[in-house]
Amino acid sequence: MADESPFKGQTGWRRIWNALHYSLAGLRAAFAAEDAFRQEVWLAALLIPLALVLAADGVGRALMVGSVLLVLIVELLNSAIEATVDRVSLDRHPLAKRAKDIGSAAVLLALLDVVAVWACVLLS
Repeated sequence: MADESPFKGQTGWRRIWNALHYSLAGLRAAFAAEDAFRQEVWLAALLIPLALVLAADGVGRALMVGSVLLVLIVELLNSAIEATVDRVSLDRHPLAKRAKDIGSAAVLLALLDVVAVWACVLLS
């Protein structure tokens, strides 16, 4: 199809190799350009080892680490939404604000999830 990306033709190991490099480039770009992502990476660097020490069992550790990683995942998606909205237009528009606010709300919920999961694991 004419509308598809020319990069979609890659298959097999080449596609996996390319995907890995694109993913690493995305992580580098987010770390370099997004203050919130950097802050959350530092928080993860503190909380993940702490979870491995504090949680009594494997399930608790998995839940605590997973909740922290979820924040990073949601922040990456939020940053991608913001970059896309800004690429389309820097004009103020109610739909652009809504998209950015919803992305921000998703990050907030992920952060609240960390608090809830950690409280449940540590207080049980």
